[in-house]
Amino acid sequence: MTSITDVSQLDLTKRYTYADYLTWQLTDRVELIKGKVYRMSPAPKRKHQDISRNMATPIASFLRGKRCKTYAAPFDVRLSRTTPNGDASIETVIQPDICVVCDPQKLDERGCLGAPDWIIEILSPGTTARDTHDKFDLYEEAGVREYWMVTPEQKNVIIYLLSDAGRYELRGEFYTPGLIPVATLPELQMEWAEVFEGI
Repeated sequence: MTSITDVSQLDLTKRYTYADYLTWQLTDRVELIKGKVYRMSPAPKRKHQDISRNMATPIASFLRGKRCKTYAAPFDVRLSRTTPNGDASIETVIQPDICVVCDPQKLDERGCLGAPDWIIEILSPGTTARDTHDKFDLYEEAGVREYWMVTPEQKNVIIYLLSDAGRYELRGEFYTPGLIPVATLPELQMEWAEVFEGI
């Protein structure tokens, strides 16, 4: 069997599973969304990395010694609403920019199996449509409780919370200095100016 070392070797019209994904030896990062392969953007721009660090650091500090854990990409999140019956049944593997997982049962050596409690995506021009539509629908369907979309160019943070009916509702849009509330971790508040410091 030929080793898959480049995305060009994959048939992008075909559906793949996590079992397939584990056999690939790609240098490019990819995500699987409902069996379809999506290339991730090239290495994120410095602005993206600055925001990621500005957000991940206070979250990690806050969670030190607590039950919830935070992870930054690259970190595989396998979304599956059914009882897992092996890697071949999983068709969605994504790498959120930042995620928080509060159920230790969902964590294993390979990442997270199931929906994180909180996902933050930092939008890049090449991923905006995917993050605002495909991933929005995917995270809502999977039961991700809190979804933040951060836009470096506009310096804004848009927050959605999952309602009791299982649909996302807009919690707020933050684009000026001030505190940003975190529903998943009510004692934690992010400061808008710190999120965009250096941008």
